[in-house]
Amino acid sequence: MLLRFYKNWALPISMVLGALSYLIYAALPLPAGTGAIVSRGISILQPALIFGMLFLTFCKLRPTDLKPCRWHVWLLLIQVGMFALMAALLIAFPHLPGRLLIESAMICFICPTACAAAVVCAKLGGSAAHLTSYILLINIAAALFIPLIVPLVNPHEGQTFMATFLLVLRRVFPTLICPLLLAWLIRYTMPRLARRLQNTGDAAFYLWTVALTMAIAVTTRSIVHSNVPVATLLGIALVTLVCCWAQFTIGLRIGRSSGDHIAAGQAIGQKNTVFAIWMAYTFLTPVTAIAGGCYSVWHNVFNSYQLYKKRKEKT
Repeated sequence: MLLRFYKNWALPISMVLGALSYLIYAALPLPAGTGAIVSRGISILQPALIFGMLFLTFCKLRPTDLKPCRWHVWLLLIQVGMFALMAALLIAFPHLPGRLLIESAMICFICPTACAAAVVCAKLGGSAAHLTSYILLINIAAALFIPLIVPLVNPHEGQTFMATFLLVLRRVFPTLICPLLLAWLIRYTMPRLARRLQNTGDAAFYLWTVALTMAIAVTTRSIVHSNVPVATLLGIALVTLVCCWAQFTIGLRIGRSSGDHIAAGQAIGQKNTVFAIWMAYTFLTPVTAIAGGCYSVWHNVFNSYQLYKKRKEKT
């Protein structure tokens, strides 16, 4: 009974546990230096969980499954186009009121798809193969267009295209390409092991829920320790909510025309919010890192609702 309850409500439980775990941790009288040890542990464990989750997911995909779709083109144009449009606005009017909110929206649009989106997509009955193809494409697009546009919005000394390109590439590709190549290597060299890994059920989903708990704990920490005025924080939260709703809606509508609405919705709606936070700290106004944390909450709330609907349809 308890296991079934957790299985049905894994996402909201993970989110609540993540927030509570940080608040309880912060209230404990722990020795100095504990925070650095915990942060170091999370920085090692979280990528390892994501690697394992992606590896198990990619074990079920063949190289021939990764094919371009028409909706890939439309979503790429929307993400890059909106990012470029808002950047042009800030370049033309550098002292525009509400600059932080526009930067937050820029981050929400250009941010690549979360690698975990393939797990949620499969859980919802969508095409994980089509979604994985889009994850590769949007990461390439982000690696190309962020170095082209961001230095014009927020210039830094020594910020060349190649340096920024390599920085973005190093950030997004290792956790994506390495598990993909390893999964395919095992598929063609150790087929018996590959078949066992393909029959791991929901193991990838549960690995993701643990990673999500850590992500929400880190998000809670960043919000609690931010010195941002409440009005600004609420403004960023509202902008990210609108961006999240808009992108899921756009993806679902565009994907519906090709019968692939679940994959398209997750492709543009579910974001790699760790990348969004890093991008804000590295290239834009650091305060906008809150946008990544807020978006993490919104897209997981929407995913929880989608999984609830899917479960109701089955029953």
